[in-house]
Amino acid sequence: MMRPLQALAAAWLLAFALLAAPACARAQAAGDSAPLEFRDAAEEARFHALTAELRCVMCQNQSLADSNAQIAHDLRREVLVLMRDGRSDDEIVAFLVQRYGEFVRYKPAMEPATWLLWFGPALLLAGGGFVVYRILRRRGRRDLAVPGDEQEW
Repeated sequence: MMRPLQALAAAWLLAFALLAAPACARAQAAGDSAPLEFRDAAEEARFHALTAELRCVMCQNQSLADSNAQIAHDLRREVLVLMRDGRSDDEIVAFLVQRYGEFVRYKPAMEPATWLLWFGPALLLAGGGFVVYRILRRRGRRDLAVPGDEQEW
């Protein structure tokens, strides 16, 4: 009697997992008929370095270079066009940040709005170390205050 109920629960769980899957996992691969062509190896190396440090705005956990979403293909083409227009890497990144926000960078700029992002892990580690120190210190005091062996436990 529990089997149909378990099957129904499993079906609901599977449906929820599919709906909650990241957008990039469900993104259609772009029908990119014309792959990018580079003028030389230096341009290709610069392009790959630049797209590796930028985040796909749809996938959120993949770089622009790794994403297979249609918007990532479009942005890669736009990055190449901007490169060929003579813009520097900083100008290209600034253009994309202006358009999509600071999120598009894997390494956000060091400014007051991002201090918690940069220093938060160190603060958490220091706080955790302090808590462990206090616990061990209390435990050490408690061990010193233990009565002699004459008492039965």
